[in-house]
Amino acid sequence: MNNMRFSLKNRTLSLALMAVMGLGTAQMAQAQSKPAAAKAAPAASSQFVDGIAAVVNDEVITLRQVDLEAAQVLEQLKQQKIPAPDHDILRKQVLQRLINERLEQQEARAMGISVGPQQVDEGVRMIASRNNMTEAQLRAEIEKNGISWEQYRANLKQEILLDQLRMRAVDSSINITDADIDIYLRSQGGAGLGNLGQSAAQAQNAPVSLAQILVRVPEGANSSEEARLRTKAEGLLAQVRSGADFAGLAASNSDGQEALSGGALGTRSLSDWPDLFAQAVHNLAPGQVSDLIRSGQGFHILKVLERGGAAPGNTSPVPSAASAQSGPMMVTQTHARHILVKLSKVMTSEQARQRIEQLQVRLRNGESFQDLAKRYSEDSSAPQGGDLGWLSPGETVPPFEQAMDKLQPGNDTAVVESQFGWHLIQVIERRTRNMEGEYKRMQARQALFQQRAEPAFEDWLNSLRGRAYIDNRLDPESSTRRR
Repeated sequence: MNNMRFSLKNRTLSLALMAVMGLGTAQMAQAQSKPAAAKAAPAASSQFVDGIAAVVNDEVITLRQVDLEAAQVLEQLKQQKIPAPDHDILRKQVLQRLINERLEQQEARAMGISVGPQQVDEGVRMIASRNNMTEAQLRAEIEKNGISWEQYRANLKQEILLDQLRMRAVDSSINITDADIDIYLRSQGGAGLGNLGQSAAQAQNAPVSLAQILVRVPEGANSSEEARLRTKAEGLLAQVRSGADFAGLAASNSDGQEALSGGALGTRSLSDWPDLFAQAVHNLAPGQVSDLIRSGQGFHILKVLERGGAAPGNTSPVPSAASAQSGPMMVTQTHARHILVKLSKVMTSEQARQRIEQLQVRLRNGESFQDLAKRYSEDSSAPQGGDLGWLSPGETVPPFEQAMDKLQPGNDTAVVESQFGWHLIQVIERRTRNMEGEYKRMQARQALFQQRAEPAFEDWLNSLRGRAYIDNRLDPESSTRRR
């Protein structure tokens, strides 16, 4: 399976995006990537009005922005009943989050990624549908929890942007081999998931809500620096086990982006958490905390908030690997090919659309699709004439799949934009077949992909921070000054 086909995986409702949909629960308030605006945010002190809090590459974050954001965070922490950090610590935590967001936005622009109102509208519709609500009901529920609709849409836009950035930067680099799948299936209890005992299957598919405290280890840290950070993490773990409030410690000390939400990471099936996390919390009861975990990011302390109930993070179009059932499964597959023109600093969306439409005209004038794909497509399928092979429902992102499904096999083509760029799609043929055997392997592939994608993306973000020029004037020790 080539990279484009796999990276076209339906990730629009990823775990990151779905972190905002835990409606009517404590998780909803905790999972917001930005808190609701305070009703009466205090004005910044006059001495800070024009001050610079940080420089991120060529962009400035002002102290006014930090203080306004800090006031909003403080209000949200009160609503969540999470102990607020000291004022100076709160400002540093807020600034670090703003720095991370600025880096992500800069990298997205460099890759030609943008999120428009239509994509946010689609995200709202999908979240409402997943919660069996109308959009009006969703809005009422959001506002009832003290979050303005405008802020919610802004949060959702940032989550979609981050999701698309992850897909572009990391997904295509993750390779799941047949041998990996075989090993995974054997680890589940046999050559097929149908051999799993009921209790084992339920354990793997059981939803688990987690929170974390992360002590980040910078890229390239020497042994003495790593030892210092390990000591810090061990001290935090000791405080938690002595009865200190986990959410309050996370808000004050965690380097994770979710720190100011009390460290809440959301809810997923156990099998959907990264391997390190799943292994660490497998036998923990709600309220218990893990031992120290070392990952590529740094040192993690995990707390199990809840087990059982709905798992809003599990958004796969089909059940997770652990719940795969035996029996005939008839699926309509599409054999398709495409030409991709990617967006970049020098290729705008309009320019890419025009190029694809020019190729469509040439195709209608008799040129070969395969030849055009080999010459002009920027996808890894180009050497195969753009051939993506047989695609099952849910294997491509929604805009691509929706356009493909409207096509009849033959010479008809469709032009569509996705987060990867502009596509020219042609359907070769369709078939309906029993996917029982392939289904189990597909679910195993999805589970492995989820386990690897998130840690890989966090490592990539850590590397991005290490390469950036960051002048953090509230916390100079966290600055990186590389040009």
